[in-house]
Amino acid sequence: MNALSVIDSWGARTAAAGLAGAAEAVHGPHDVPLRWASVTKLLTGLATLVAVEEGTVDLAEPAGPEGSTLRHLLAHASGLGPEEGPPLMPPGQRRIYSNYGIELAAALVAERAGMPFSEYLRAAVVRPLGLRGALAGSPAWGFRGPLDDLLALARELLAPSIVAAETLAEATAVQFPGLDGVLPSFGRMTPNDWGLAFELRDAKTPHWTGARASPRTFGHFGAAGTFLWVDPDAGLALGVLTDREFGDWAKEAWPALSDLVVRVVREQRTK
Repeated sequence: MNALSVIDSWGARTAAAGLAGAAEAVHGPHDVPLRWASVTKLLTGLATLVAVEEGTVDLAEPAGPEGSTLRHLLAHASGLGPEEGPPLMPPGQRRIYSNYGIELAAALVAERAGMPFSEYLRAAVVRPLGLRGALAGSPAWGFRGPLDDLLALARELLAPSIVAAETLAEATAVQFPGLDGVLPSFGRMTPNDWGLAFELRDAKTPHWTGARASPRTFGHFGAAGTFLWVDPDAGLALGVLTDREFGDWAKEAWPALSDLVVRVVREQRTK
């Protein structure tokens, strides 16, 4: 799809983009490992869902600060701040984006499974999906892998095989409805809806997935100039990896690319 070639104008040394699902296309080096940054949270969330289905952990069990559960941690509703430290408020009152909360969720999985989280992730997600990358750092931001891996994850999220469809549906539904908060770099959202590690588009505006994505679209973006969104209504996913750090350029370029891709796919379907 020629629409993906616009990433060549983004000023990154390396940029790769791909579509999965209703349209399949790749532009750029699909086999070059790049930092996923916070898109890593999608892998960590998926691995935690595997652990839930196995009975290794329970979403309702205590985790994190007093009164918080594993569900709170995954949904950025535990009251913890972005990085390690004491809670900023009681659980369930505000959506506070928290790398630390995701790290604590992964630590609980590791403790219950009796192995480092990187090993659990490899066994639960990386190997089953045939990914070539690996976690080299925080479960909140430390995965490094090629576009091929990102698109393999996208296909899994469109048609789950390692977790039940019902489990993924719960994870991509609003957790603790009505919580306001800040969507990093995009401002205050009322509400700032989130699933279990999956950011939900819903009616948020402005939004990095553009204006044409359905409200059911979910995914994540990262500080390394990376993102993956999955639109279950369209049966389409778009993933991008770059080595240009997130900035104002991305807040314009990402929605423009997403809207262009959705428009082109829709036009192709009507031909």
